[in-house]
Amino acid sequence: MFAKITYVCQNETQNGIAGGKMHFIPRFFTAPKGSFFLFGPRGTGKSTWLKQAFPEALWINLLEPEQLRFYGAFPERLRETLTLNPKAQVVVIDEVQNVPELLPLVHAIIEEKRGIQFILTGSSARKLKRVGVDLLAGRAILKRMHPFFAAEIGVAFDLERALEFGLVPLIYQSEKPQQELRTYAALYLKEEVQAEGLVRRIGDFARFMEVMSFSHGGVLNTANISRECAVKRKTVENYLQILEDLMLAFTLPVFTKRAQRGLSAHDKFYFFDTGVFRSLRPKGPLDLGREIQGPALEGLVAQHLKAWVEEQEEKWDLSFWRTRSGLEVDFVVYGPKGFWAIEVKNGTTASPSDVKGLEAFREDYPESQQLLLYRGRAKTLQKGILCVPCAEFLANIRPDCKLIENVNNANS
Repeated sequence: MFAKITYVCQNETQNGIAGGKMHFIPRFFTAPKGSFFLFGPRGTGKSTWLKQAFPEALWINLLEPEQLRFYGAFPERLRETLTLNPKAQVVVIDEVQNVPELLPLVHAIIEEKRGIQFILTGSSARKLKRVGVDLLAGRAILKRMHPFFAAEIGVAFDLERALEFGLVPLIYQSEKPQQELRTYAALYLKEEVQAEGLVRRIGDFARFMEVMSFSHGGVLNTANISRECAVKRKTVENYLQILEDLMLAFTLPVFTKRAQRGLSAHDKFYFFDTGVFRSLRPKGPLDLGREIQGPALEGLVAQHLKAWVEEQEEKWDLSFWRTRSGLEVDFVVYGPKGFWAIEVKNGTTASPSDVKGLEAFREDYPESQQLLLYRGRAKTLQKGILCVPCAEFLANIRPDCKLIENVNNANS
């Protein structure tokens, strides 16, 4: 069972947005019993969820300047705080990456078996890479908070709105989502990249983020990106790592198990939320709608699949498949209880040419199930491959359900 922790949306209509009726949105998230890290980009609702799930927790907020100075100067003060709060059974350290020196102390207290559950949140893994996560491996589980699943929004889910503004709770629930999106990336540049001195030239990094919007849903070519940004290739590789450490983007590897053909050697790139992608992608008379809408739709599916994979108890892999001859399948989901190949098309009709990549994949991997997602309204078959409306597929993705099985059973 998933915890019924809710978010309040004060501007709801039939499509879940503008109006005056209050709307509660449960999250599909289960807290571990022991200590855990809870990572996720800004605005995904980590603090909101924790305050409702653990209302009696002792809270240390390292975004507050006073607490940042207090614990940053002497991390050992954590022990003093616990001594002064002997009844505290749950301790939340919010944005723990701001004082990574607390982590050895947390580790020591966990080892003392005092019965205290530590919950350590963060919106950046960069500072914790060498100190925190490695140190607490095996002592604290790593969990992630993602943008909304469409199924969490329920009948109010609107595909067009999701494609325009994304599903980050902070933005989705805003009365002015466009304005929130415009400031979202700028806030990261100012408070995470510039303030922490992650890059030497903040202007180059801002240009890089815009250039990367053209690679959303595409195969990475660092040489081309380097030329577009007028920076060295090594700099591009460092910038890409920063985006991943800040959880603003992720990459997918090529599916290579039992490969029978020559395959692409490069990863595929996505921003973590389609709304953030849309906010970074330049728009103008020379930018065709389909050039933006197609990657936006594919990215929306990608963020759902990534969230589904990471919420599974067993290990699952999310990848893509692309041959050197150009045959491609957007997503391959491979795990102990399923093997699915998924292609996403922005068209309102499904044609035989749309399933060409899936046919080739089926030929190489007859054990797999193939699925085409498109913008139409009805399920259909092409060359024996199930074609499902993308909105229906997204609305039925739940961490406690199999992907294609759930779609096959939906509305039947």
